[in-house]
Amino acid sequence: MPLSMNRLILYVRDVSLLKRFYQKHFSFDLVEEISDEWVVLNTGRIELAFHRVGMPWRDLPLSRSSSNVKMVFIVKSGLPELRASLLSAGVVMGGIKRYDGFSQLMCDGEDPEGNVFQLSQPD
Repeated sequence: MPLSMNRLILYVRDVSLLKRFYQKHFSFDLVEEISDEWVVLNTGRIELAFHRVGMPWRDLPLSRSSSNVKMVFIVKSGLPELRASLLSAGVVMGGIKRYDGFSQLMCDGEDPEGNVFQLSQPD
């Protein structure tokens, strides 16, 4: 039986903050929302959802180095300009890189809760 992925859910502390971040910088459309608890954004083939963490974890210190997720977003063109725009808005961004054997430019960034994302522009 073939399966396909349609949604990625991240457990987060501030659903509204991440909703604003991804809508402002990536123009993702809102699919559904329960105020301050749940948001689903349309990112293309896969929806990105934010679910507020449970009570025991809400007040723990945020650990930016503990994320084991990297979301990859395709940029058709203008990666250097998008990176510059994100940097000017105070978003943590790495440098643009290219690896042998890969036909794209890439750069990594972090959202306000430390979730890592990659912007990838095919040649």
